[in-house]
Order: sequence, then structure tokens, then C-alpha cells
Amino acid sequence: MTVQRQYSPFDNLLIQLDVGLRTLLGNPIPTGRADPAEAIPEAELTDAERREAARLMRINHCGEVCAQALYQGQALTARTDDVRRTMEEAAAEENDHLIWCARRAEELGSHVSYLSPFFYVGSLAIGAAAGLAGDKWSLGFLAETERQVEAHLEGHLSRLPEADARSRAVVEQMKEDESKHATTALNAGGAELPRPVRQLMRLASKVMTKSTYWI
Repeated sequence: MTVQRQYSPFDNLLIQLDVGLRTLLGNPIPTGRADPAEAIPEAELTDAERREAARLMRINHCGEVCAQALYQGQALTARTDDVRRTMEEAAAEENDHLIWCARRAEELGSHVSYLSPFFYVGSLAIGAAAGLAGDKWSLGFLAETERQVEAHLEGHLSRLPEADARSRAVVEQMKEDESKHATTALNAGGAELPRPVRQLMRLASKVMTKSTYWI
């Protein structure tokens, strides 16, 4: 018989600290899924196309840093083990996204955003606050986050160079994962967030995307 280990609040804090360091230092633990771009040959891109694709993948990477921090904050303050597991399962797939985006940005001759640590800290605090509000609101926050990220990725697909099939494959898989996370959160009892909260989330996202496009 398999005995599931029970972690103390201090254990969970140490686990999330390890996840945070891995997120910021570029060493997240992957799920083992193949990189969607792996089997796709590199396209011939102009310098302008390469710069634009690199900037978009940099934004996507920072967005995943923020998502990871949100889920960590929510996992730390979740009221039940089921909700905590939902956050941790979503975060595990976000690790794949972190790896894929960082790799693609490097392939395009760029780097991940230097602002990521600042957005990580802010997102961690927001996630913890969402968790403290109660599990239905925390799950609703997860669902709304994923819906907004999915829309944001759809916009990137329209901006990425048509020839850049490698970047497009990564973004397409990310978009599929985000949609699944949102559905899972709603099915687990997530509540619809008030409109002002959703608008504030969009404003915060706009600040992140505008700044990391350049830095």
C-alpha cells in the first residue's frame, strides 16, 4: 500500500522556495514532455523578424514566471489539499513553458527579461492574497489568469512571423495547456471574478508585456 506523505506548512514553504529559485535561475523541473519546436527546422528569418519573435518569446517567458509565482502563492495559502494539488499540477506544466520560451529566445539571439525577478515577487504576493480570499476565489483567479494568457498567446500568434514555425509551435502548445488549466479550475469550483478585478489583472498584464518587450 502506498502511503502519501503529509507535508507540514514549513515543508511546503521550503518546497515553494526551491521552486522559486529554480524559476528565477533558469533551472525549473520539467514534466518530460518534448519541446514542440524540437522536430521543426529553423526557418530563414530577416533580422527584423528575428528581433520581433525574440521579443515576443521574452514576454511569454516572463508571463510564465508570473504564472509560476501566482500558483506558488496560491498553493501556500490554499485551504485544502485538493486545491493545493490543482495549483501544483498547473505549475508543473508551466515549468515546461519556461524552458521552451527561454530556449527559443536564446535560439533567436536574445535573452529572458531582466525584469522577471520584480514581476515574480509581485505575482507571488498577488497569488498569496488570492489564496487567502478562499479556495473558490483562488480557483477563479487561476481560471481568469489562464483565460487572459490564452488570449494574449492568440495575439502573439498573429504577430509572430509566419515562417517562424518553431516559435509558433511552442505558443500553440502553451495556448492549449492554458485552456486546459482554466477548464480544470472552473470544474474544481472556481468562482467568476468581479469585473474590476479582471480589469486590474489586464492592466497588470499590460505593464508586464510593454516593459519586457524591451528589457
